[in-house]
Amino acid sequence: MSIRNLEPKALWNHFADLNAVPRPSKKEERVIEFMVNFGKSLGLETIQDAIGNVIIKKPATAGMENRPTVVLQSHLDMVHQKNSDTVFDFDTQGIEMLVDGDWVKANGTTLGADNGIGVAAIMAIFASTDIAHPALEAMFTIDEETGMTGAIKIDPSNFKGTVLLNLDTEDDDELSIGCAGGIDTNTTYSYEEENTDADHAGYEINIRGLLGGHSGMDIHRGRGNANKLMNRILYQGVSLMHLQVASIDGGSLRNAIPRESTAVVTVLKDDAKAFEAFLASFSEELKVELSTVETALTIEWKSVTTPAKVMKPEDTIKVLNTIYAVPNGVFRMSPDMEGLVETSSSLARIILKDGKFITQSLQRSSVESTKSDVANAVRAAFENMGCAVVQNGDYPGWKPNPNSPVLNLMADLYRKRYNEEPQIKACHAGLECGILGKHFPNMDMISFGPNIRAAHSPDEKVQISSVQKFWGYLLEALESIN
Repeated sequence: MSIRNLEPKALWNHFADLNAVPRPSKKEERVIEFMVNFGKSLGLETIQDAIGNVIIKKPATAGMENRPTVVLQSHLDMVHQKNSDTVFDFDTQGIEMLVDGDWVKANGTTLGADNGIGVAAIMAIFASTDIAHPALEAMFTIDEETGMTGAIKIDPSNFKGTVLLNLDTEDDDELSIGCAGGIDTNTTYSYEEENTDADHAGYEINIRGLLGGHSGMDIHRGRGNANKLMNRILYQGVSLMHLQVASIDGGSLRNAIPRESTAVVTVLKDDAKAFEAFLASFSEELKVELSTVETALTIEWKSVTTPAKVMKPEDTIKVLNTIYAVPNGVFRMSPDMEGLVETSSSLARIILKDGKFITQSLQRSSVESTKSDVANAVRAAFENMGCAVVQNGDYPGWKPNPNSPVLNLMADLYRKRYNEEPQIKACHAGLECGILGKHFPNMDMISFGPNIRAAHSPDEKVQISSVQKFWGYLLEALESIN
């Protein structure tokens, strides 16, 4: 079945149009142009601000002119990630989508439902001629996924709205009223290489098949981190035999749990059989340990041409010990909201090659002091081995307001529509509302959306029936806000 034949057709057709436009974070020129042309084609006031955010304004429908102006907000960029065996150029190709039962997926890549479904919903409303609504302001931000740059540099003077609906939540029974802030920790270290001894053989080790996912929303699910798993293999191997490391390439994006890692190492030729036996035994141990969650984990190895250079043993010990020591995963659960991760860290990226050791990690927390605490813990581990550490991209969390008028309205509306209680939650992801709240301190905000699973990974998918639920709920909300 074609994506364009799904209901609601207006939303899905706009999603298909959007997904035909390459839109990686930091490279949003084409999608900005696409959105500006969309607004102008409707004859609506369309603004591109200095940083690249797009604002489109639509007057109220007849009879709703005296209601509060509502801001509909979603981000234009998407995470670009693919399976290692998928041939795809994100810079030139549109996303290849397919229908699988009640889900829409992509062919070996991220889908872009995060946050493309929200963008498409706003487009469908703005293009409509029969949907009742108050005056609307669309806020399409850029670079949400790699730094929240659009939200940070938004120009408040372009807006008059007093209510903001953020369409970037990924469970259709949730109303989000708070989120975590975050900070990036990036490290570099120069190490010494030496010539590989002639009596050494080369091996390539590959970790594949992990679930990965969003390093905020999925950090508590017990999923394997490929960078940490590879380090365990190398750390154990060094303790058992004369193993030397030539290169490591693990993870992909700063805000995605690493799914894959590749390392090239050398061992004494006389130890080759013992090394392979160790890999087989230890790999099975790791698979058993993670078997409840990571059912598709594979750890494979093969002989390769022996690399000419390897890292010196003293630096190898420094690197492996440091990676082992760096906090990863849940750092603290919230004592105020049951089941909410308060603070976490994800070791997202490791590159070790040609005398350079580079890492990227992301620390998140809904409490500024514990965000600083875990960021300092990561910094200290790397500084102890002599790394240069740069921490940037700091953005605030969004403090929950349980007495929010729009929350009360949306919760009542949900109860009436679905005869059940909505889940009123704060989330561990970095919604833009925290930053926007600094720019618009008097704006009443809430976030909601359809069921999206495995965001930030090639397994990303969005539920068709849930999009229909979200769409109806959104339209009734626009009719009800007064």
